[in-house]
Amino acid sequence: MTSGALSGFKILDLSRLLPGPFCSMLLADMGADVIKVEDPKLGDYIRWWPPRVGKNSGFHVVLNRNKRSLSLNLKAPEGRDIFLKLVRDADVVLEGFRPGVMAKLGLGYDTLAAINPRLVYCAITGYGSDGPLALKAGHDINYLALNGVLSYCGRDGLPTLSGVQIADLGGGALYAAFSIVTALLARERLGKGQFIDISMTEGAFTWHCLRWGKFLGDSQTPSPGDDFLNHGYACYNIYETRDGRHMSLGALEPQFWKAFCRTVGHPEWDQPDYFEPGPHQKVLQEAVAALFQEKTLAQWTEIFKGSDCCCEPILNLAEVMEDPQMKARGMVVDLVHESWGAYRQLGIAPKFSLTPGSLRTHAPELGEHTDAILKGLQYSEEELDALRVRGAI
Repeated sequence: MTSGALSGFKILDLSRLLPGPFCSMLLADMGADVIKVEDPKLGDYIRWWPPRVGKNSGFHVVLNRNKRSLSLNLKAPEGRDIFLKLVRDADVVLEGFRPGVMAKLGLGYDTLAAINPRLVYCAITGYGSDGPLALKAGHDINYLALNGVLSYCGRDGLPTLSGVQIADLGGGALYAAFSIVTALLARERLGKGQFIDISMTEGAFTWHCLRWGKFLGDSQTPSPGDDFLNHGYACYNIYETRDGRHMSLGALEPQFWKAFCRTVGHPEWDQPDYFEPGPHQKVLQEAVAALFQEKTLAQWTEIFKGSDCCCEPILNLAEVMEDPQMKARGMVVDLVHESWGAYRQLGIAPKFSLTPGSLRTHAPELGEHTDAILKGLQYSEEELDALRVRGAI
């Protein structure tokens, strides 16, 4: 077993809140040295969102593990100079400001690339670096509204929100992490870095792939509850149990639907039209719903335990943390911090046989590594004190 796949790569992360920090967390988990560059006064805003774990937000504790924190005022000349020094031997700069902000600070891509031509610069924004919406503010709900994803999420004709931030994480953070690693690979062939323009709206827009293909074939505009993957069919739906909990049924394929019907004692439901649109779907949904009301979640879970029909209980987060599968796969990790005490951390999803990711350090305090990082740039104690007085760090 060797060190993480990204060991030896240095990433300067100026991002805040969710998309950028989740991206850099993925890279840090794989061994990259991520330096979280934060404003000396406030730092990343997510640090202060309740509820707290120790001095910091629980959100910060999860998102910023395996990183070092450098407090740096980029608006101060001395702070800008320090950042430029760090850029000289950095591999990646990651930021999530609105387009043009870094250029106004004198730290735009062209400036940084002139200092370090091998630099990979990744900007995560809501709508991209250009276009009519480039400078407009937005959040996950807005990106999913404007890219059409929300238009057919839900049921009974009503759009609904996901509890997980699809555009922030799937459209932004994951695309950014993938693109950064791709650019680093391309750098090995081309000898130089490049600018990566990540739009969270566009990233989540590509998640239309299945409905896009269907639209090409039937020209029917998608809407909530109109199809087999969004509450339109009985075989793929969510059903309430007698105790107010819910079961998820995903018996799409004929063999799974047959197994479901056999398990619940209703072989008459196993008809060819179970996977065809039409008014019979509502009738079948009502029948299946009435069936699930007969027993509790625990009872149904036991019934389906040995049945291979894609029917599983909807667990809450507390239950998932105790789930044997998640524990067996290392997705719930028990840690102890010297001041916070015991807490649970998210595990690492990709499992590498040779270069696995690892949880090496807890999320840092604001500016915890400032002195160590700057001493690595040959700053003396006296110079560090002077920089603090001037508000640069």
